[in-house]
This record gives sequence, structure tokens and C-alpha cells, in this order.
Amino acid sequence: MRLLLDESLPRDLASAIPNVDARTVRQMGWTSVGNGELLRRAEDDGFDVFLTADRNLEYQQNLATVGVGVIVLVAYSNRMEHLGPLVPAIVAALATIQPGAVIKVGTGERR
Repeated sequence: MRLLLDESLPRDLASAIPNVDARTVRQMGWTSVGNGELLRRAEDDGFDVFLTADRNLEYQQNLATVGVGVIVLVAYSNRMEHLGPLVPAIVAALATIQPGAVIKVGTGERR
């Protein structure tokens, strides 16, 4: 499974998720690319899932037509101390997500 992490997520999160080939937007050289183009590039490059904290993404893009699943993290912040505890739920979501689907994972609202 290939996983792409949005640029707003900490790089350490990529290594915290087991059994995936995780890359960051920065590693791919795609920083500052708009969401629509980013999702297209992710699909074209063979990613299965896009991991983001952007809760508006599903309202801004027609994700049903995108060839990658999207996992949206809902946490108090984008710091590892708040995202690390979500790793088991992320792993569970990865096991079931389908292309074009959106799964929200999280325990709290952003401040």
C-alpha cells in the first residue's frame, strides 16, 4: 500500500504507520500544489491513499472520481503528540478504504 501524507502533517507520522510505503508531499516535490492537482498526481504516481488534516477537502473536490482513498485526520493539532495516538485507527482505515472513499479518523476537534 502506498500512502501520501499531506504537507501539513509531520514527517514522523510516515514512519509511525507500519507496513506501508509512506511518502510526504515534500518528498515528492509537490509542495504548494493545489488539492485537485495533488490528488491527480497521487493517482498517476500509484498512491492508494492520501492522508490529510484538511477537513474541507471532501467539499472542495469530487473525491468519488479520484483513484485514491482519502483519510482525514481530526485532532487537536497536527503535532505528533496528537496524531500518534491515531495510528491504530489509521491502520484500521487503511485496511478497508477504497478509491474515491473518505474516512475520517480522530478523537477531537481542532482548536
